[in-house]
Amino acid sequence: MTPQLTDPPVTEHGGGVWSIKVPIPDNPLGFTLVHLLDTDAGPVLVDTGWDDPASWDTLVAGLAACGVAVADVHGVVITHHHPDHHGLSGQVRDASGAWLAMHDADASVVRRTRSNPPDRWYAYLVDKLTAAGAPADHVAPLIRARDEGRPHKLPGLAPALPDRSITPGELLALPGRRLRAIWTPGHTPGHVCLHLEEDHPAGLRGNGRLFSGDHLLPGITPHIGLYEDPESETVTDPSPSSRLRSSGGDPLGDYLDSLERVARLDPAEILPAHQRTFTDAPARVHELLTHHEERLTGLLTLLAEPLTPWRIAERMEWNRPWDEIPYGSRTIAVSEAEAHVRRLVKLGRAEAVPGSDPVAFVAV
Repeated sequence: MTPQLTDPPVTEHGGGVWSIKVPIPDNPLGFTLVHLLDTDAGPVLVDTGWDDPASWDTLVAGLAACGVAVADVHGVVITHHHPDHHGLSGQVRDASGAWLAMHDADASVVRRTRSNPPDRWYAYLVDKLTAAGAPADHVAPLIRARDEGRPHKLPGLAPALPDRSITPGELLALPGRRLRAIWTPGHTPGHVCLHLEEDHPAGLRGNGRLFSGDHLLPGITPHIGLYEDPESETVTDPSPSSRLRSSGGDPLGDYLDSLERVARLDPAEILPAHQRTFTDAPARVHELLTHHEERLTGLLTLLAEPLTPWRIAERMEWNRPWDEIPYGSRTIAVSEAEAHVRRLVKLGRAEAVPGSDPVAFVAV
């Protein structure tokens, strides 16, 4: 491939790797960095971007700027199931016949997502938020949408089913490249990073390059909330030795463990799905571990008195005051508060108050 680096925004990273900024409509993140990897079997994408006509046009033009037609794409490796990463995967496959690969834990989420109609999702959110202590005015729009049967299609609720499984620890079948899957649950149960085990083209110190998806970002922390699942149960550790089952698992514990796994890789450069490339993964991991430990410590202080997850979220520190946080973002914030409480409960540092309804938690 001979890249022609003009518009749209395409960056050549050397060694047969490019990135394309694919826009996310009406989202402060702005764009997803879709990475293009040259292989002996043809071009392979890491993620595809949001399912939107403007996003599709940008992806197609970006590929063309790298000398690639959509029809040339050989395969798509999906870091995780979220619609800003997996949204256009089906369209890419339709246009090219490319295979789609995803970790089994996220593939299971995709299957369940496809099998549940929108009213089931609304009912699930109503029950979840009510149990978390959300006020009636926050839950009311979801009840109306559930009862009125609208909309008939929600973004991200008809994702493409993958053709292949990504097996953690194994090299992907990409001729001419050494790309190893690193399972990094937390942001989603099946999130994977992809370690390109090849010398850095600019000779940077470290062990290859890491496509980090949303797991490791240079300037923001990924959302870590309870794993969303209207069927209510998710296995945190699917290995035969583990039998930990509960609604939402322990995503924060998963994430913290995954961060340390990535730090030990010590890649020369990190190519994330948002923002920009960066170096020194161990330092960034240390910052994130410190951030979450501070959040857990602050949460223990709040839990000197019994609080529901909604009340916890109201009192936690966010990037703006609670009364300025938009409706949808409040739901996300409550899920993140629940994940932090779940971690404290698992550590034996907090517990549910017996008989509380909605459930309240207190430090122990």
